[in-house]
Amino acid sequence: MKSFVKILVSIITLFLIRSVTVNADVNNKTLAILVNESDPESLEIGKYYQKARNIPTKNIIYLNFEHDNNDLSVSEFREIEKQLNKKVGDKIQVYALAWRKPWRVGCMSITSAFTLGFDESYCAKGCKLTKPVEYFNSLSYFPYRDYKIRPSMMLSGGSLKNVKKLIDNGVAADYSRPVGTAYLMDTSDKQRNVRKIYYPLIQKSLNSLLKVKIIEANEIKNANDVLFYFTGQKKVRWVGDNYYLPGAIADHLTSTGGHLFDGRQMSVIEWIDSGVTGSYGAVKEPCNFVQKFPNPGIVMQNYLSGETLIESYWKSVKMPGQGVFVGEPLANPYKGCLIVKNDKGNAQFLNSKSIDNYVAKSSKNCN
Repeated sequence: MKSFVKILVSIITLFLIRSVTVNADVNNKTLAILVNESDPESLEIGKYYQKARNIPTKNIIYLNFEHDNNDLSVSEFREIEKQLNKKVGDKIQVYALAWRKPWRVGCMSITSAFTLGFDESYCAKGCKLTKPVEYFNSLSYFPYRDYKIRPSMMLSGGSLKNVKKLIDNGVAADYSRPVGTAYLMDTSDKQRNVRKIYYPLIQKSLNSLLKVKIIEANEIKNANDVLFYFTGQKKVRWVGDNYYLPGAIADHLTSTGGHLFDGRQMSVIEWIDSGVTGSYGAVKEPCNFVQKFPNPGIVMQNYLSGETLIESYWKSVKMPGQGVFVGEPLANPYKGCLIVKNDKGNAQFLNSKSIDNYVAKSSKNCN
């Protein structure tokens, strides 16, 4: 009963609408691209992303490590960390990891290891909770300044071509103000459908900003307006039969969705290769604790408030040690938007005139 009360309290606190504009504190000047110079593919990904996002050359950090395996040992990671610490500056707030492998370090995901440092307290043997992060659902726009962490996200896909497609989708999302739909799936898989507890309040609070559909089904097919898609299954059918708007976020709660390659369940790479711009999955058995997976309400609220994909996604996971983030970090469809609470307690957009247009696109009004 106590755990249920804690979940209810967390649901309520998610929707404290923030009546502040978001400055461009996580942007192309405060992001560093980590490149593995021993991996030709990583070099190409880094070069492509630098050009796409106009990342300053000083923000490209070259590392050197084995790239053929899915995993790094803890000792290997410690050596990479030493290389990185000598080269990164204090102004850097987030990392883009420009490689497809490796995606795990010991019991942690590679994105969590680079963000938090390797620490077994972020892991669990068996069905236990892990160490939470203070960045969860925070108001911070400077994660390194405020928490001494640099949220990380992998630029990955099923092929080099698909990584470039991912990057293009992220850039295309900026200022697009999409009229899309959030699909919240209430599936038949009781063990993996635990996030449905959040759905009613999400729909009530955010349905005035975009269409929020709670669907009692295992999957959707032939949808042409997907902006958010959250479900719980070990395999999601028809992922490639939908159209995902630039900037779309989708994930499936299951045990090993973060096994990017050679896994026994559906990999988050399938979302990415189908046109999704950001996804998340577990690299070690997390059990079905909602704290170890993205909270859809937090992701959606932050994204609609004008935060980048990497901020919105990282802030939505309370215990991210065992999960990997994959996507284009700076994707920002609602850049410059402001959300306020109306007299009915629901969220609504206000147009913001203070837009820092760091991608050289014409801004659009929030709608």
